[in-house]
Amino acid sequence: MNNTIRDEKEFKSGFISIIGRPNVGKSTFLNRVIGQKIAIMSDKPQTTRNKVQGVLTTDEAQMVFIDTPGIHKPKHKLGDFMIKLAINTFKEVDIILFMINAEEGFGRGDEFIIEQLKSIKTPVFLVINKIDQIHPDQLITLIEQYKDMYPFEEIIPISALEGNNVDRLLEQIREYMPEGPQYYPADQVTDHPERFIVSELIREKALHLTREEVPHSIAVVIDQMKQEGKKDLIHVMATIIVERDSQKGIVIGKQGKMLKEIGQRARQDIENLLGSKVFLELWVKVQKDWRNRSTHLRDFGFTDDNY
Repeated sequence: MNNTIRDEKEFKSGFISIIGRPNVGKSTFLNRVIGQKIAIMSDKPQTTRNKVQGVLTTDEAQMVFIDTPGIHKPKHKLGDFMIKLAINTFKEVDIILFMINAEEGFGRGDEFIIEQLKSIKTPVFLVINKIDQIHPDQLITLIEQYKDMYPFEEIIPISALEGNNVDRLLEQIREYMPEGPQYYPADQVTDHPERFIVSELIREKALHLTREEVPHSIAVVIDQMKQEGKKDLIHVMATIIVERDSQKGIVIGKQGKMLKEIGQRARQDIENLLGSKVFLELWVKVQKDWRNRSTHLRDFGFTDDNY
């Protein structure tokens, strides 16, 4: 716990859900706020599949951010899971950040989200991300358009990538948060176990390096993580799951080159996360149509307990 002596009545704490369509920059924002990588990033839709909680603690407040899957039209049971996960955070939190991509503007997914928001009383901020990519006149038009759709408590333009206006957004969040206890130790930045983040870092590299339908079919399971001998070395064994034999061939690549590249890139991030040297072993396994099978979804950590 934080050893700073303070008046408990003045300390604020709360939970903040980050929602929006795929690829609006939710994970980029979370990593920016926390100051390190806890959520994976990709230009491919539906990168985030589970709730990822990031904890920011200051002398005055503790903000627990929940990065949710992008809200989209589901095509399989995994998609259904992701949508329920995102929407069910609405009633669990103190503030909702509805993030949009300034470049893309209004979309049908936004309309669906706004309809869901109409039934709750939680304060909602409209966060317009990627403002560094548009002309200021476009920003004014966007603000006017969204303002007419929902009574947002605050409308705050930011650039999560560049950091523009992020501090102002954090100040506004703190203003709206209730007084409360410190839920997590001051040095804790996420509630997820290291195994989960390691699996996500491996999946991120596979997403970056593969194409077409392959990224959406990938899951990663950590089979084992253990300290090796007296040396500062952690042995990680993981399996990349795909849905078809053809996808397995793509992930492995010619003479194993693709799998080797995924492993090399992932190892660097895992070493940064764990602060240790890492020996990473990767396998690839086919589980046909796993995104539509409840047993496989449970095995890979997508369970009803999460929402």
